[in-house]
Amino acid sequence: MAKAAAQQRRKMETSEIVFKVIAYFVLIVFAIICVYPLLYALGASLSAAEPMREGKVVLWALDIQIDAFRYVVSDSKFWINYSNTLFMAGVGTVWCLFYSILGGYALAKRRLLGRHGWNFVLVFTMWFSAGIVPQYLNYQSTASVLSAIGISDLKWTVVLAMGMNAQNIILLRNAFEGVPQEIEEAARIDGATEMQVLWRVFIPMSRATIATVTLFFAISRWNGYFWAYKIMGTEQQYSWPVQVYIRDFMDGYTTLTGDGSEVVDVPFAGVNEQLYPEGYYGNGNYFTAASVLYAMVVAAVIPILVIYPFISKYFTAGVNMGGVKE
Repeated sequence: MAKAAAQQRRKMETSEIVFKVIAYFVLIVFAIICVYPLLYALGASLSAAEPMREGKVVLWALDIQIDAFRYVVSDSKFWINYSNTLFMAGVGTVWCLFYSILGGYALAKRRLLGRHGWNFVLVFTMWFSAGIVPQYLNYQSTASVLSAIGISDLKWTVVLAMGMNAQNIILLRNAFEGVPQEIEEAARIDGATEMQVLWRVFIPMSRATIATVTLFFAISRWNGYFWAYKIMGTEQQYSWPVQVYIRDFMDGYTTLTGDGSEVVDVPFAGVNEQLYPEGYYGNGNYFTAASVLYAMVVAAVIPILVIYPFISKYFTAGVNMGGVKE
């Protein structure tokens, strides 16, 4: 019997080892799949035209040159649109957090009249989407209202009309429901108002979930492309986010079916190389439109790479706290 127990124990240990090997293998493959596009973009942005045309760039940069980045740095329109993205991401995140926290706090209160009905309506929007046309009409109506009060810059339309996210409100609601009622009652006995209870009790005790929701909102605003392009079109290029500008650059110098091997033939400040019919000859190497495109992508992703490590420590705790209701 002892021998059978030992064999069973060895079998369990072997299965656990097999599980761990498979799990680590899957995680490593998944990590490579996630990291590879960024490494390729960096390598392509630093590669000369010849290896890009011949398809030799697989991961690392070949015939390294920085002229694509020099082109991006000297492109004033790129940085104007970059500042628009900073504005939309920053102000949009603050706006979304403001009313999401208020909404989550209200829905977490059992004394809210019609609480179950409001929660059902919120969840219902996650099951059934209104579709593209109603959303577009909503954004157009918001733009009309803003124009009537003297705000014609469509950046504000993107910020104000694209703030709703039912999932994040539910995460905040669940996190607020996890705050012990005894702490809230103690604050009210001390004379705290409703806003003081929210600001000094619920928000500090739900920092992990709020940090996670902030990250969700910030990434969503930073990567926002489709509706910004549909709302602004070509009429307000000065208000484009950088993602729309990158897409416009891609449409202008490459084709959706092409390989991006066209060389850049637009003058840019700070580079005095001779202009050839095929493009610029910088530091001994041609650089293609694809290299410039990837340089823009690398520049656009830097803020997320810088901010994410500081918030990622709250991610797991925030999702677990806001995603599970006790």
